[in-house]
Order: sequence, then structure tokens, then C-alpha cells
Amino acid sequence: MLKIYNSLTRSKQDFIPIEPGKVRMYVCGMTVYDYCHLGHARVLVVFDMVQRWLKASGLDVTYVRNITDIDDKIIKRAAENHEPIDALTGRFIAAMDEDAARLGVEKPGYEPRATQYVPGMIAMIRALMDKGLAYVADSGDVCYSVHDFPGYGKLSGKSLDDLRAGERVGVAEGKRDPLDFVLWKSAKPGEPQWDSPWGAGRPGWHIECSVMSDALLGEHFDIHGGGADLQFPHHENEIAQSEGTHGHQHVNYWIHNGFVRVDNEKMSKSLGNFFTIREVLERYDAEVLRFFILRAHYRSPLNYSDQHLDDAKGALTRLYTALKNVPPEDISIADNSYAAAFRAAMEDDFNTPEAVAVLFDLAGEVNKTGDPQLAAQLKSLGGALGLLQRDAGAFLQGSATDSAVDAGHIERLIAERVTAKKAKNFTEADRIRKELLDAGIVLEDTPQGTVWRRM
Repeated sequence: MLKIYNSLTRSKQDFIPIEPGKVRMYVCGMTVYDYCHLGHARVLVVFDMVQRWLKASGLDVTYVRNITDIDDKIIKRAAENHEPIDALTGRFIAAMDEDAARLGVEKPGYEPRATQYVPGMIAMIRALMDKGLAYVADSGDVCYSVHDFPGYGKLSGKSLDDLRAGERVGVAEGKRDPLDFVLWKSAKPGEPQWDSPWGAGRPGWHIECSVMSDALLGEHFDIHGGGADLQFPHHENEIAQSEGTHGHQHVNYWIHNGFVRVDNEKMSKSLGNFFTIREVLERYDAEVLRFFILRAHYRSPLNYSDQHLDDAKGALTRLYTALKNVPPEDISIADNSYAAAFRAAMEDDFNTPEAVAVLFDLAGEVNKTGDPQLAAQLKSLGGALGLLQRDAGAFLQGSATDSAVDAGHIERLIAERVTAKKAKNFTEADRIRKELLDAGIVLEDTPQGTVWRRM
């Protein structure tokens, strides 16, 4: 049985869908005012992996990933660019779709945009006010009263006093409590606005996800995901809004992926170590970046560096080399020990590092035996992670384009090495191997002969 680490209970739990055979999953998506960065890449790939495995397990998955297309940052960027907000958000939604497609991320079943659900947000805010959980502040904003929701803090595992520590009340905001958050922002000149019972304005960020998930998945659904940075306050506030409105549990399993660091430092523009997906893909194949993300467990920190990307490139090349040497045949695949080990890894909280280790064990057996059925299984299991689905020769040729050593020269040296070995001149054979290794070329001796790959 699949076990999922639930951020709400801070433990692994058996995954039991609300409706047998079906899964409803909501993931917080992007705020579209700039190109997606490495943190976004991890969210995209991790939850694509999750929904792929759920589907591979025979479950009917409804996957929703929202788009925030109205926000302070969006308004500010559009003003700086002297362009309409719709033009800005449309441009970066298209860019996000391009980046996701390059990373092998399948389109979710639904991609709701916040601006499409404003009437529902107004209705939920009205319900919260009727229940005494929201109030109009002196500023004209409508705020949520966290003191009046008994469960506030259960996702972060902290008490209200703990959460208030270090918070400061903005006098101009007129909040009753420093933790109270804005549900509806009163209109400012030149900003987009909608009519509401509390005057013209626009929704706050947190209310968007509560309403969109309600509309597309219902008041109670299986999985809610997102980056660890959203656990507090965004997801804590979602729980307060949705459960405060409906009076019952909002989500059964909360899944949060870990942070991305760059050379063991937090990624930030101020440190000059901030990378967009597009910048990384100028230097590395998109499948290499996907593989790099999936080699780490989704809950662990992901440390980005050129060395780690180079290692990922070399490792993925080894897997593709096995498929090039032994082309998979379109035949039935046995449910053997490799399949069982792969399944056990994925059922243990989507343990992709262990699953990838199974792929390497299987690739080694493919190289050893030359069995096309095992090669087919390698490709099939890789496919469950969105990997190894390209033509192996094309991938290997593409990964070699940045090398100064051409294939013809490599093949000539391999032939010289074969001749040296036949003559029992092992010193010369070793010298040739080292010469190629120093040039970034790894030789592998297989029953079918010597094959090579670039590091």
C-alpha cells in the first residue's frame, strides 16, 4: 500500500482515497509575472511524478494546478513594463507552459486562473463574515480573524503565541491580531478591481486556492501539494478559510516538497545565485534537469550546482547507453524482482532515489545479459518517472555535442585498444583508456564489445 508523509500529522500514513479508485489532488501553481525558476521546476516535476505514479497504480486522478494571475507583484511588474496585466500574465503563462513541456511535465487536468473565480471568493468571504470569522478593518480591507478559528496552527504545528512571536501589527492596517490576514483588498487607484459588498477591491492571495479547489475538487479532497515555503502561512490560511466556511476537514494529505539551494546557499536574487529554468536549459538537456530533481527525495533539500548537474548528466547517459546497446523489444514485461523493488520504493512516500537505484541495477543486468526484455523493462520503469522515453542514440548524440573529441577519433582509439589487448599489451590498452577518460570519455567492456559514453 502506498504510504505518504502527511505534513498535517508529521508522519507517514497509508494512502486511502476518499472515493475508492479515484484521487483528487490540488497543487499551488505559479504567480505569473516572471520566468519560472529552479524552485518552480522542482514543484512542476515532483507533482508530475506523483500524479504519474498514482495513475500507474491504477487510480483515476483529477489533478488541479492553479495559476495566480492577479497579485501585488503582477500589478507592480505590469506598471513597470507599461503593459496591460493580461498581456504580462499571458506572456508568462505561455513561457511556463513551454518550460513545463520541456521538462516532460504533463498538463494537469485543470489549470484555473484566479481572476475566473472572483465571484466564488466573494461568496466565501461573505460566509466567513456570517460565521464571525472575518471583519472589515479600518483600512477597508476584509481580514480573517485567526483567534476565532480554533484549529489555526495545526499544519505548522505551532500555537498562536508561537506564531505571533516576532510579528508586528501594521497600525494603518487596523488588524485585530498580527496574524490576521487579508481576504479582500480595498481598491487603490489604477489597480484592477471588482465590486463587492464591502466596496470595490480585489481578492487576497490566500482565498484564491480555497475557492478554486472547492469549485473543481469539492469541499473535501485527497491531496494538497506545494513547496515547503507555502506550508505557513499560505496553506495554514487555506485550512482556516475552507474549514471555517464548511465546518469539516478540508484535505486528508498535505504534501510539501523541500527547498532548492545553490551551492549550499539559499537561492536568491540578492546573492546572485538565482536561476530560471530557461537559463539552466541553455547549458543542460531538459531530461538531465528532470533526472537531477528526481534523484533526490522530494522532501529533502535539493542542492543545485554545476557539478551535480554534470553528475546527473553522466548517470542518465549510462542508463541511455544500456538502451542503445540492447534495444528494447516490444514484448510483454515480466513482473520480476526489479519491478517489485521499484514499486516498493515508490510506494514508500515516492522514494525516487531508491527507484532510480533500481534502474541502475537493471541497466547493469541489461549490459551483462544483453536481454531485450530487461531493456524493455528498464524503459517501462523509467517511463513511470517520465524518463528514458527518447531514442537512446539521439539522446547520446545530443549529450555529446559539447565535447571536443569526435566520435570517429574515439572509435579509432577503441580499435587500437582492442588490438593492444589481443596482443596482451595491457599497458597500452590502459594508456588508451586513461587518455579517453581524461578527455571525458568512459569505456565500458560488455559481452557485445566495448562501448563508450561521455561523462
